Amino acid sequence: MPQGPSSTREIPEIGSIPRHIAIIMDGNGRWARNRFMPRVAGHQQGVETVRGVIKACIEREIPYLTVFAFSSENWRRPAEEVSYLMQLFTGALEQEITKLHENQIRFKVIGDLSKFEPKIIEFIRAGEQLTAENKRLTFTIAANYGGRWDIMQAMRKMMTQSAELPLNFDEENLARYLSLNYAPEPDLFIRTGGECRISNFLLWQLAYTELYFTDTLWPDFNEHELELAIQSYQQRERRFGRTSEQTRTAMSAKG
Repeated sequence: MPQGPSSTREIPEIGSIPRHIAIIMDGNGRWARNRFMPRVAGHQQGVETVRGVIKACIEREIPYLTVFAFSSENWRRPAEEVSYLMQLFTGALEQEITKLHENQIRFKVIGDLSKFEPKIIEFIRAGEQLTAENKRLTFTIAANYGGRWDIMQAMRKMMTQSAELPLNFDEENLARYLSLNYAPEPDLFIRTGGECRISNFLLWQLAYTELYFTDTLWPDFNEHELELAIQSYQQRERRFGRTSEQTRTAMSAKG
C-alpha cells in the first residue's frame, strides 16, 4: 500500500528535510567528453556519485531515495553504450548489494525487467529479498522505466487482479499497483546536467513534487550540491492548491 496520502487528494505532512528525493542522473557522457574520455568513463564515475549521494541521504536521515538509471527510451542509444550500461549495472549489483545490506539499506528496482538478461533479474530479485527488512534507507533504481508504462501496467493489474473493482474507481484503487507503491510521493525532484524536463519519470508521483534543476553534471554532483538542492526546497512554499494565507495558518496551527 502507498506510504502516505496522494498529494492531489490530501495534504501530506511537510518537513524541512524531504522524506523522499527522486533524481534524474544526467550528464555522464558530457562529463567524459569534456575530459576527452570515452562516454563509459562518465558512467563509471556516475556510479561513484551514487554512492556519495546515498551516504549523504543517510547522514540527513532521508528515508527514501529513487534514481533514474535507465529509461525505456534509452534503448535508442548506440548498441555498444547500451551493452556497457548493462555490464555496469550487473557489476554494480554484484559489488554493492552486500554493502547496502550491511548498511541497513533496502534495495528496490522498478521498471519493466522483461528486456533484461536472466542474470540481471536474478541479481535484482536476490538483492531485494536480502535487504527487504532494512529500515535505514530505501534506495530504488528505476531501470527500463517509463512513467507512462508505469500507469499502464498499473491499470492492467488493477483490471485483472481486482475481482470487485467499482466502475467509479479512484486514485487509491490504481495507486496500489504503481511500481513505487511502497514509498511516499517524492518531496524533491533533482535533475542534473542542465536539462529542464522530467523525461517520462514518475509522471504520477511528481504531481506536487518540488522540482530542482542544476547545470552540474552528474559525476560532479556531490554532498554540497545535494545540500544546495535541499536548501532550495526549504525556501519553497508548498501550498498543494491552497492560498498562501491558508498555508501559513495551517503551519501556525501545527507550530
